[in-house]
Amino acid sequence: MNLKSDLSPGSPAAGGAPAPRKLNAKQRKAIVAGTIGNTVEWVDWALYSIFAKIIADEFFPKGNGAVALLSTLAVFAVGFVMRPVGAAVLGAYADRHGRKKGMTLTVALMAGAGFAIAITPSYEQTGVLSPLLLLVARLVQGFSAGGEFGSSSAFLVESAARGRRAFAGSWQQVSVAGGVLIASLLGTLTTSALSDEALHSWGWRVAFVFGGLLGLVGLWLRVSVEDTESFARSQDSGRTRTNPVKAMFVEHPAATLRVVGITIAGTLTYYIWVNYLPTYANLTTGIPLKTALLSQTLCLVVFVIALPFAGLLSDRIGRRPTMAAFAGGFVVLAWPLLHLLGDSFWSLFPVQLVGMLLILGYSSNCAVIMAEQFPAEVRATGIALPYALAVAVFGGTAPYVTTWMHESGHSGLLWIYVSAASLMSLVVYLTMPETKDKDFT
Repeated sequence: MNLKSDLSPGSPAAGGAPAPRKLNAKQRKAIVAGTIGNTVEWVDWALYSIFAKIIADEFFPKGNGAVALLSTLAVFAVGFVMRPVGAAVLGAYADRHGRKKGMTLTVALMAGAGFAIAITPSYEQTGVLSPLLLLVARLVQGFSAGGEFGSSSAFLVESAARGRRAFAGSWQQVSVAGGVLIASLLGTLTTSALSDEALHSWGWRVAFVFGGLLGLVGLWLRVSVEDTESFARSQDSGRTRTNPVKAMFVEHPAATLRVVGITIAGTLTYYIWVNYLPTYANLTTGIPLKTALLSQTLCLVVFVIALPFAGLLSDRIGRRPTMAAFAGGFVVLAWPLLHLLGDSFWSLFPVQLVGMLLILGYSSNCAVIMAEQFPAEVRATGIALPYALAVAVFGGTAPYVTTWMHESGHSGLLWIYVSAASLMSLVVYLTMPETKDKDFT
């Protein structure tokens, strides 16, 4: 797969002759900056769920491990409450001032919050101040993540040729999964190389420091690129809105609701399968965390490699069939997959792998299909805000709900939760208009 030949800026719909198929050095740098910057941002976000059990021991009173873990996951969920706020504020900022400025701000906030978590003292050292500082850091991360998706998705899709928009958008999810993969590798290395005592006292903190340092690399890359032609044309033509949030709701209500429906199944299955399944399997089956993280890491490698190819498939056959295959697959397979979970590597690995292969249908499409719903002047906001609202409700609560179901003795019903969400989104996918060949400005 050749990034230079498969991606190109602009589109015929923008006016004039079709854009050239080859990227120049400046444009290739922009794609790399959008992808790598988003990758390193999501390292810090994913580390929290990977080290959830250790964070529970460090930042909450000892004596009841289940309560401490649920408290940690509640903080994880609260971080999602800030995502719609960040989406509205930072998405509007990117629509008014440019994708580059929006992405630069988000990565700086995420890196700073990651450093803050790394140096926050434990509950034994400072008492209730410890979880309060953790909460503030997660709120900042949630605010940053809320704006990142809209800015980076708009940036990548706007840099693509008309016939390669899903391929370009898939790199947004390559970068997200890449961030989770790096976080998973950090988790695997630290849990395998360090004793439990070292891991709890300082090992997990080193992982957050490393994630913060990667964030500084992403910041440097984003500062050095130029903005997209779509945003420049929007500004030059006077279409920039002073209030993109209001314009999104008033002028594009159907598209806004459609983005919510598109996101429901994708975010729920993603946060269960890609982020939280190692911890969930450890809780429910007793599989060692390092074994579960190894399985996650290997599955993520396959997932990341396959994403651009799934994007190319969407560009060839359309958004609706590839999205419908994802949701329909989970409607049918959620029960057998979750009931096959066991306490060995070979009982977890195929469950993770099949789930992630199904999620390809969503992840390869989500950036492009949301971008195709809105014009450039409200695109970053239109992608970010309804997506963040759906993620806050269905994605951020997924680890908490699954853990609560386990602690309440209802783990056997998790498949219903997954299947119901998938069925809701399947209806949306089957009834939405096909946008593969839609004009894009």
